[in-house]
Amino acid sequence: MRTAEIRSRFLDFFAERGHTVVPSAPLPTPDPTLLFVNAGMVPFKPYLTGESAPPWPRATSVQKCVRTLDIEEVGRTTRHGSFFQMSGNFSFGDYFKPEAVALAWELATSPVADGGLGLDPDRIWVTVHRTDAETRELWRRTAGLPDERIVARGDEDNFWSMGVPGPCGPCSELYYDRGPHLGRAGGPAVDEDRYMEFWNLVFMSHERGEGGGKSGYPILGELPRPNIDTGMGLERMATLLQGVDNLYETDELRPILDRAAALAGVRYGADREADVSLRVVADHVRTALMLLADGTTPGNEGRGYVLRRILRRAVRAMRQLGYAEPALPALLPVARDRMADGYPELARALTYDRIADQAHGEEEAFRATLRQGTTVLDTAVADLKAHGGRTLAGAQAFRLHDTYGFPIDLTLEMAAEQGVEVDRDGFAALMRDQRERAREDARARKSGTTHGSSGLRPVLEAHGPTEWLAWETLQTTSRVLALLGPGGPLPVAHEGDLVTVVLDRTPFYARSGGQESDAGHLTGPSMAAEVVDVQRPLPGLVTHQVRVTAGELAPDRVVQAAVDPEWRLGARQAHSGTHVLHAALREVLGPTALQSGSYNRPGYLRLDFPLRGGLSPARRSEIEETANRALRRDLPVTARWMTLPEAEQLGALALFDETYGERVRVVEIGGAWSRELCGGTHVEHAAQIGTLALTAETSVGAGLRRLEAAVGIEGFGYLARERDLVSRLAEQLQAPRAEIPDRVGALLDRLKTAERENKRLRQRATAARAAEIADGAVDAGGVLVAVATATDETGEARALATAVRDRLPARRPGVVAVGQVTNGTATLVTAVNAAAEEQGHSAAHLVAQLLQGRGGGTARLAQGGGVTATRLPSLLASVPGLVATA
Repeated sequence: MRTAEIRSRFLDFFAERGHTVVPSAPLPTPDPTLLFVNAGMVPFKPYLTGESAPPWPRATSVQKCVRTLDIEEVGRTTRHGSFFQMSGNFSFGDYFKPEAVALAWELATSPVADGGLGLDPDRIWVTVHRTDAETRELWRRTAGLPDERIVARGDEDNFWSMGVPGPCGPCSELYYDRGPHLGRAGGPAVDEDRYMEFWNLVFMSHERGEGGGKSGYPILGELPRPNIDTGMGLERMATLLQGVDNLYETDELRPILDRAAALAGVRYGADREADVSLRVVADHVRTALMLLADGTTPGNEGRGYVLRRILRRAVRAMRQLGYAEPALPALLPVARDRMADGYPELARALTYDRIADQAHGEEEAFRATLRQGTTVLDTAVADLKAHGGRTLAGAQAFRLHDTYGFPIDLTLEMAAEQGVEVDRDGFAALMRDQRERAREDARARKSGTTHGSSGLRPVLEAHGPTEWLAWETLQTTSRVLALLGPGGPLPVAHEGDLVTVVLDRTPFYARSGGQESDAGHLTGPSMAAEVVDVQRPLPGLVTHQVRVTAGELAPDRVVQAAVDPEWRLGARQAHSGTHVLHAALREVLGPTALQSGSYNRPGYLRLDFPLRGGLSPARRSEIEETANRALRRDLPVTARWMTLPEAEQLGALALFDETYGERVRVVEIGGAWSRELCGGTHVEHAAQIGTLALTAETSVGAGLRRLEAAVGIEGFGYLARERDLVSRLAEQLQAPRAEIPDRVGALLDRLKTAERENKRLRQRATAARAAEIADGAVDAGGVLVAVATATDETGEARALATAVRDRLPARRPGVVAVGQVTNGTATLVTAVNAAAEEQGHSAAHLVAQLLQGRGGGTARLAQGGGVTATRLPSLLASVPGLVATA
């Protein structure tokens, strides 16, 4: 049974039993504790924790997930995949254990002809929590399972929580016996390869407190309404129903693996290490496809870094298989075709062209990185050998990994080819340090209390959602529901305090969708406070970070909440300007120029979009002109609500990193010309934006560009400054404005000519002086030694040392040392000719002796510094003695 059919059977089964089918959320998640959705329950988290009222009593979904904690295990085990699909059914206080057990058993064991999955009931085992006698009895009564196939386990295996205070409860897992050829008999407690887990039923019945580990926390009490959260791994079920040994051989992954094998000229199953590489390729190509489809772009931080690493691991695995040509152009289409049954958007030319462009650009960039890293590694190995070393330092291997993206396994392989080992322990220690810093960052992100969020859930439970009126008004009369500081609730805030305030109603826009939050004030009798930030730390709750500027602020105080009207006007202009620029981009560059990130605040906007290479001046001017023509046409700006399917049917563009409900707000500028899902504030007509002036266009990653613009009055100010600059240039050049480019070009040509002449004269002077210095070389133990001092001109010492060395007799060993003083600090350059190198002399060793290790280079040329200028004469005077005794 194909994976796509398993997916549809699962959803159909639960839809027929009263569950609302909820589409998969995008992989990037707004949850600040996660980079990507990593479990099927993540999109339902607000409903399961009670933060929001669920829109349906029961739901079902097949959720896209990415986990990369075990990325090194991908390909080496049968269970680890970085991308997977989790099928689940959820009850929000509607049904509990009896129904969940019965539904899972019915779907798993019903005949295929009746819509089930057709698993043999005699090969199914289950686990239950050791204290959960009720679930044990349900499996006996509902499924007829004998006691020996109901295994009791402890908290580590069969008790679930999110790792933080909140709902928790026992769980029951279903396993399938795949046969004696895969391991020992005895159930999942004995062998989890033979007995594969395929479904986990979580019974959220209690609330847990603070604590670590799987059981190091108190159980605070029962939930008022218990919930059901289940997860059936789609890839695992496909493995079972397709009769293959592991997930890499299922119908969505095996074709990618086979294509990779054909490209590399290897056969799957013939060599264990080659099989690992093929599995890595299959998994990572599919994962990259799905991440790119959901709007993630390769980068150096966060989500972008995860995607970059996955793409590079795929390319590297193909290299290990002996395939050095670009691989993604051949592999991505296979992944697209296999996944399009479940995700038809992948087959759309517009979507796939964007995916392919970014992936191919990243592969090209990594291939260049491999070339660059190879040069750096070869230089490091040559220098190591010149000093008699045979072990490359862990710090150098880490620099190759961290700075150049050079995989450690490639460093090990290439170093071994040259007879050099690598200090793996030193490298591992540096990697541990880096991972620990990353974990600390993640912990800080996970435990961070945005606007004092540790005390906000009780506020939401007690008072309900904030009445948010940012679309309707700039001012409200509001009551202070809560006042919080870093340590929790406060009874009062005094002048100068920075605190978090929750109001019952607010006119302030909370930072989201790329738009910065509003600025403004809270005022009341004998008090005033400046609003410096506004956020939504919990669904439905708006918080205000304020600085008290006069008097005192306390809970239950009635205040006037007022948005700064000038700020809001600028914010509306910038956000509408972002939509206009996005539409202009697509009009000029084509439909693949889709926004992949944006930010706007009064007077300023930036927009990221995929593009290989930069914009030409002509294209940039065309985009700017297209945007401003829309402003001149005064296109109407409207916002209307509709269902998400209606918006998709209408062709509205959605941001990939936003999560949308069943009803969405569609903002149109000129009707279909610009139509996007958006919750921001906007002008009523395009002319109210004023003007849009592009100020910068830069690269923010492989295949990703960023446009920046000044908007509104700031846009006019930018153009005025440009006008003044041109006026001053015209005055200084004594030329009409139209002739400025030609005049500046002529000046630059004259300057380049003068620089070339100066360089030629410097080279002649250096050559003449080098001949004089070489003639004055002294004999030191059979070696000609020449020393000199260069002027303070940057780079002269290196050029002079090389020139002197080349003028010494080629057949006699020769050593040169040239010092130079710049800003009171001495630099020393040493050079050795071939005859001296054959005798064992080394420029790098000599400079290290002179400067106590503060230098480096090769056996023929080295440089160091970091000593005071007063020491230079004595250092140069010591060179003949050091050479003679070497």
